[in-house]
Amino acid sequence: MKAQDMLPDDQDQVRLGDTTVRKGSVGAFLANARALADATQDAATRAEAHADLLALVPPLRALGLFDVLRPRDPALQALVDSVP
Repeated sequence: MKAQDMLPDDQDQVRLGDTTVRKGSVGAFLANARALADATQDAATRAEAHADLLALVPPLRALGLFDVLRPRDPALQALVDSVP
């Protein structure tokens, strides 16, 4: 399967069950994970990254990402696990 088979270029989201997964969700999750892991980031940036990351867990779970890949960082895995 190619990326365009999952989400054609003219669409920016896909519905999986009751969950909408937007294009860019995986990239945003990774960017937020990096911001959280970066001790040089200020508290406001880290808080925003934390909230954004938590919001991305349900769509990425619906996509099946965490069935295939698990974060290496135990703190990040704990955050993912904390989201119902």
